[in-house]
Amino acid sequence: MDMKLEVVVVPVSDVDRAKNFYIALGWREDADFATSADFRVIQLTPPGSDCSVIFGSGVTSAAPGSAEGLQLVVNDIEAARSELAGGGADVSGVFHDAGGVFHHGGTSARVDGPASDHQSYGSWVSFSDPDGNTWFVQEVTTRLPGRVTSAPAVYDSAADLSEALRRAAAAHGKHEEETGQADPDWPDWYAQYMVADRTAQTVGV
Repeated sequence: MDMKLEVVVVPVSDVDRAKNFYIALGWREDADFATSADFRVIQLTPPGSDCSVIFGSGVTSAAPGSAEGLQLVVNDIEAARSELAGGGADVSGVFHDAGGVFHHGGTSARVDGPASDHQSYGSWVSFSDPDGNTWFVQEVTTRLPGRVTSAPAVYDSAADLSEALRRAAAAHGKHEEETGQADPDWPDWYAQYMVADRTAQTVGV
């Protein structure tokens, strides 16, 4: 039986402050329900994610700010860092771990800069929400065997598709710079990139 992780609860002290913070990062608002003065549920979803976060009033007994090591995955760590900073997050510089496997807790064993050759799974940034819940963002460009999803690429709206096209255009520009020549098969490249971008498969850049 499939068991899909779809919701993570994030403990916050100021519900509206948290909501404004995450929405400024571009996260989609799925729900905001209040059934009483002491019970309110907000659900937000990061762009392209199948898993959402929930926070609010009366939804968890965990101390605000106690969530540590929440993780997002992207295929371009520098672009992700720029987008997070543009949304108001106090985001770290790109780093990799001295051990080269995962990241240590807190800020120990960080080495400035991306992993060598941007090795998949090796480059990170981190940020915290206003309560101090900590997030890590990991660059994954090639999935390990068995980790590639077979889900179809689906876009939520025309605006969502438009943003995906912009990401593909930027990535394709880098691709042409690296190869030093115009790509006559750019529609195929775009199609592969956009499917990979949406389903977190291997990205050919």
